[in-house]
Amino acid sequence: MTAQDDATTLFEQLTGQSPDGIWSAPGRVNLIGEHTDYNDGFVLPFAIPHRTYAAVGMRDDGRIRVASTFADDAPVEVALSELATLFPTPTGEAPAVAEWAAYPLGVAWALQLAGAAGQGVDIAIASDVPVGAGLSSSAAIEGATASALNDLWDAGLDRTALARIGRRAENEAVGAPTGIMDQMASMLGEPDAAIFLDCRTLDANLIPVGIAEAGLAILIMDTRVQHAHATGGYRERREACERGAAIMGVPSLRDVSVDDLARAEELMDDVTFRRVRHIVTENQRVLDTVTTLRESGASAIGDLLVASHASMRDDFEISVPELDTAVESALAAGAIGARMTGGGFGGAAIALVEQGAVHAVSDAVTAAFAASGFASPHLFTVTPAAGARRDA
Repeated sequence: MTAQDDATTLFEQLTGQSPDGIWSAPGRVNLIGEHTDYNDGFVLPFAIPHRTYAAVGMRDDGRIRVASTFADDAPVEVALSELATLFPTPTGEAPAVAEWAAYPLGVAWALQLAGAAGQGVDIAIASDVPVGAGLSSSAAIEGATASALNDLWDAGLDRTALARIGRRAENEAVGAPTGIMDQMASMLGEPDAAIFLDCRTLDANLIPVGIAEAGLAILIMDTRVQHAHATGGYRERREACERGAAIMGVPSLRDVSVDDLARAEELMDDVTFRRVRHIVTENQRVLDTVTTLRESGASAIGDLLVASHASMRDDFEISVPELDTAVESALAAGAIGARMTGGGFGGAAIALVEQGAVHAVSDAVTAAFAASGFASPHLFTVTPAAGARRDA
């Protein structure tokens, strides 16, 4: 059974009918550019083949009901008119409904705020995007739900607008202070391409990555250490970035260059400065990675990936021992480059490896985890894949 089959089956169990349609959206891997998105910076993510499916059917009573295969909770049902009483969720507080349900319900609420309106719906969700791995299972839920309701409610919104809807749901309904990178990657993904996204203007350009063409593979190393964006560590980093921008007298850290760091160090306490230094140098690494991909190909970006991980480990302090072990053991086994990916505090790392070395690197990482007494990691390869779509 595929995740699409699971969503269909759940919908039929929920309603006794077949869905009106099935929509899906992918998770994403961020090749480079971590925590730069909410600083108006640059990111370079790509969509992955793992997807979340939403089987959706119309109902005539003005209510919305959501169910999922990955939550033990009963389906959550409310009147569409009640969504405005449930959201927004105050920052730092739990949503008024189960967190998993706040994602699709929050999308419906955000669409209402954008002027969309329509009949009630039943939504059954299933996914093969690993949850909590830093691969943006949340944006996949948002993208699948937003795509479905955009069609069924005749909202007529484009993909960038739907990404904004997803971000609003995550920020204001779930209460997670994330940027828009994940939603844009999930909506705009294309095979064999990364999305070079300017998070200030939302200008997005597809950058061919040529991974397979170069004889390479991207190995995902899911540490199985769960993380949650709505918890304090992520928010503290964002507040430090805002503090640093205020000290530098700029709207966001996007407006601080590498050449400004010496002055920043004089003005800031050590922790704030290191947080700022990560963002400023990471933005530059994204730009350098795009240039390198265009001029020299994927095999030449390894050092940039390694530098990114070191910055996240030492300056932004969002790595954990399992992520460091994954990166270090992959590099020691011959990976061209490796870094943690996603918000940090757990989740996954990526390694860029030659196709013939995937098994050797995987074995080395698994052995290193065992030697450290960590739970066995989940290892698999990915290729850049298509974004949100209607499947049936």
